Amino acid sequence: MITKESSRRLDPAKVVDSALAIADDEGPAAVSFRKLAAQHDVTPMALYRHFKDKDDLLAALGDRLLADVVLPEPTDEPWDTQLHRLLTAFVTALRAHPRLADLTLTRILIAEPGLALSERALELLIEGGFSTDDAAEVGRQSICSLIALVTTDPIAREVSDPEAREASLRKKRAALSALSPERYPLITSAAGALICPSSRDRYYTLGIDLVVAGIRGVLD
Repeated sequence: MITKESSRRLDPAKVVDSALAIADDEGPAAVSFRKLAAQHDVTPMALYRHFKDKDDLLAALGDRLLADVVLPEPTDEPWDTQLHRLLTAFVTALRAHPRLADLTLTRILIAEPGLALSERALELLIEGGFSTDDAAEVGRQSICSLIALVTTDPIAREVSDPEAREASLRKKRAALSALSPERYPLITSAAGALICPSSRDRYYTLGIDLVVAGIRGVLD
């Protein structure tokens, strides 16, 4: 039986944990107050005591992802080396939840962990030679690029079942390989790599390298 006492014992952090699990498996659209209420043995109204609406709950999920970013300690290394480590820490936290990565975009200048990340990134960019305004623009676009890197991860976008995922990838590779090699010699020869990276670690390392190299290039 659902009681007022069980409603009072509802832990918002545990609700966020449950919502995170649902969103990881099925996407943010699958998160509902009714589903969460059933999991926690409370009425949906009990959730409204902690979250105004679903958007408020999704904001809490974004905050949770940002809270998982482990900021590297400042060192005497060059600014771009430290920036690379900072951006790697950001991507590492998002990689665990690729379907939710874009939830951090609207929270990064609101949630305390996002503010700490932003302040450190600006500090490094200014140290590298950017003006404050240029550092803000470069930092914003870099973060957007890295969020997109995670949300468009070719593996994460596939179904979770390994057998079904491999079947889907095989079908996509075959479609590219079936193109005319005379007209598209490079696409057909690179069909496998274009459809799916051989290494997810390499995929993310290359993505971060490109962002940092681009930042250095803007300075040059």
